[in-house]
Amino acid sequence: MPHSRSKYLKLVFSLGDFLILNGSFVLAYLLKFNTLEGLTIPPYLWLWLITNGFLLALTFVFKPYNIDRTTKLSTVLKRQYAIVFLHLLLITAFWVFNKAYYYSRVQLLITFGLFLVLVSIWRLVFVYTLGILRAKGYNLRKIVIVGSTRLSNRLVNHLRAHPEYGYYVHHTFNSTPESQNAEELQYYILNHEIDELYCCFPNMDYDYLKHLIDFGHQHRVKVKLIGNIQGHHLPGNLLEAPKPEWYGAIPVINVTSIPLDNWWNRFVKRLFDIAFSLLVIGFVFTWLLPVIAIAIKVTSRGPVFFRQKRTGLNGRDFMCWKFRTMRNNNDADTKQATKHDPRVTAIGAFLRKTSLDELPQFFNVLVGNMSVVGPRPHPVKLNEQYSSQIHKFNHRHSVKPGITGLAQAKGYRGETATFDKMNNRVRLDRLYVERWLFALDIKIIFLTLWSLFRDQENAY
Repeated sequence: MPHSRSKYLKLVFSLGDFLILNGSFVLAYLLKFNTLEGLTIPPYLWLWLITNGFLLALTFVFKPYNIDRTTKLSTVLKRQYAIVFLHLLLITAFWVFNKAYYYSRVQLLITFGLFLVLVSIWRLVFVYTLGILRAKGYNLRKIVIVGSTRLSNRLVNHLRAHPEYGYYVHHTFNSTPESQNAEELQYYILNHEIDELYCCFPNMDYDYLKHLIDFGHQHRVKVKLIGNIQGHHLPGNLLEAPKPEWYGAIPVINVTSIPLDNWWNRFVKRLFDIAFSLLVIGFVFTWLLPVIAIAIKVTSRGPVFFRQKRTGLNGRDFMCWKFRTMRNNNDADTKQATKHDPRVTAIGAFLRKTSLDELPQFFNVLVGNMSVVGPRPHPVKLNEQYSSQIHKFNHRHSVKPGITGLAQAKGYRGETATFDKMNNRVRLDRLYVERWLFALDIKIIFLTLWSLFRDQENAY
């Protein structure tokens, strides 16, 4: 069965809107003035930029692209019409308050008329095309339903009647929490690469639900409840439950969601990553690279950079870049650096102490393998060692790894010589994943910078 995971559909959706807005603005200017001369200089350049800025702000506030698979087309269009209307009001307010009467009202009206018509067509084409592709087996989500009730049967019939949603009911377990063999269920999910697990029990045991949620986090399987969530005793970190998705008249709640599941949160984080990385590379790396490179080459034999395979988002491996701080050795992938490690060069000790050896990872951030802030990526061997020993270890791979993270800001940097140290580091990583806020990223960056001026025991 064709199966793909299109992660960037909402980004494509939003970029389409911005292309249409800018195309409408340029075409309206051409229709009004019969020329494009003057479009790229003030005052129309400022109006052009402000028009884009207002749409970006409305997108941030109202999140019109946060569309579930089961959202009706009429709802999608209503949301967009509201955005276009509010956008026009903001431009009108800007025009009036700044007494910018030198702008052509005809040009503005043509812009928004074109935008409304073209963006509606874009919505129709996008939604219907996606529905056709999903009905043909692309962009599918394989699901398993546990618990046979009238409500779960209605859900199965609803999904089968709407193949455009892209949900494939792989199997239904007619059981209760008491009768369901947890190991059998987990084996089935992993063996068939199931994407989502739906639970429909009149009364779900707290421990059983928590076990399913932990399993979902560990293996990146979404766990959803069918029906009213008030009937369930939720774990403490789920007291503020996310809003339900509606499958027809059936409420379904994702109890394994994290903040960075939201496309807008990912977009904001990615935008910050790119901007921050470019600043570091432009203002620090460009002049510091030659200095560090010369120091490395003078003090030891070998390349300037060190590359190592590490585990990243969704358990996928990538090549992580660093300045080389050790002499060439065969233990780099299996043995962590220790205090007074004889493999570490003189300049390498300074680079590790000041974390300057991590600077090349800003290129990893630029290409999208890493983020500025996130759980530190482990070497593959270290990951394999602890993944089966620490509770919900793989949950840290639900987000991109970072140059720095909450664990590092709290002092868990460098060597993890004991199980307890690694366990505490992973615990903080999981906390970051589940409680992410943009403000938390900023706080972690400042704490990391502050820590560079303090003597840290594990900075070696």
